[in-house]
Amino acid sequence: MSKKYCIFISALFCAFIGLFLVANAATPSREFSEMENRNLEQMPKLSVDSLLSGQFMKDFETYTTDQFVGRDLWIALKSSSERILGKHENNDVYFCDQDTLITRFNQPDAAQVTENLTYVNNFVESVDIPVTFSLIPTQACIWAGRLPDGAPNASQTGLLDQAKAAVPGATWADLYSPLWEHKDESIFYRTDHHWTSLGAYYGYTGLAEALGFTPVPLDTYTETIRSTEFYGTVFSSSGVRWVSPDTISTYVPDTGITVTSYTYDSTGNQVEVPRSLYDTSFLSVKDKYSMFLGGNQSLGVVKTPNTDKPKLLIIRDSYADSLVPFLTPHFSEIHLIDLRYYKLSIADYIQQNGIDQALVLYSVPNFVTDTNLFWMTR
Repeated sequence: MSKKYCIFISALFCAFIGLFLVANAATPSREFSEMENRNLEQMPKLSVDSLLSGQFMKDFETYTTDQFVGRDLWIALKSSSERILGKHENNDVYFCDQDTLITRFNQPDAAQVTENLTYVNNFVESVDIPVTFSLIPTQACIWAGRLPDGAPNASQTGLLDQAKAAVPGATWADLYSPLWEHKDESIFYRTDHHWTSLGAYYGYTGLAEALGFTPVPLDTYTETIRSTEFYGTVFSSSGVRWVSPDTISTYVPDTGITVTSYTYDSTGNQVEVPRSLYDTSFLSVKDKYSMFLGGNQSLGVVKTPNTDKPKLLIIRDSYADSLVPFLTPHFSEIHLIDLRYYKLSIADYIQQNGIDQALVLYSVPNFVTDTNLFWMTR
């Protein structure tokens, strides 16, 4: 190899790197990635403390990674190369049978699980209303048969047994059985971590006895297809771009139902924001699952025409968003609290709003990793 050729290759490489540096500097920082459905790191503020502690460099590294020009393209190229090389996983997402993407479920931290179960148990013991407790097994459990051969996958069923035993004062609702019974149906999205409306319906039937109602037969409803172009969170994180989109459907009509989200302004005053059971404006953006109740919210209240029915409080994650429509025939009000954002006393809220019963409902992966459950008993 000649010296001139080596110099040429070195110069070409430097020019390539320089081009990307210039492109990164010239490209405005993005605040949100629709493809990944998350907020992106912004340029950190430089201070003496952050520089000396190393926090500035840590945040700056995250910033440059998030804002790297062509990021979405590079993620897609990485996943495609993994597939060509015969690998079945990228970014902790398995490429599974039936065009399905499933997030790997790792063995959770035992201390965190025990701690979170203790918070639930303390909550049950601190309130004077009946509490139902349940965890939702996800694709990695119910659709484990779709996983690649030999794919590491921690058990969720053992955690369900542990949860049931750890909170004896609550009524346990078995959601595993109805989901397993219907595992050959489209009960989860193939590109998202949530259950579908059909899966939520079967979960609703599993909650019926514990919450004291008879479920409405599914054939009473007419399925309404809302979108056939849904790519969810698992699609975004995987980098996969070769799978077909999911379909979003609803069953329960929203006639006579109101939804109000409560937030707080800069002075601490409560602000009411009207929402709806199905916010179809989200069907025009990537985060289409947020059409259910309008997406994440600290506190939401759903009111139905059934004024003679009890009031239900759900302490929950986003799986409840597509479940709530099925619960509306059985309750006058459904109050939804997300502990990632709600930091006030739940016991006080129960008393002040005349809540008759409570439901603590999370998916297994969210429950075992959530670090906000201590707010349940504050």
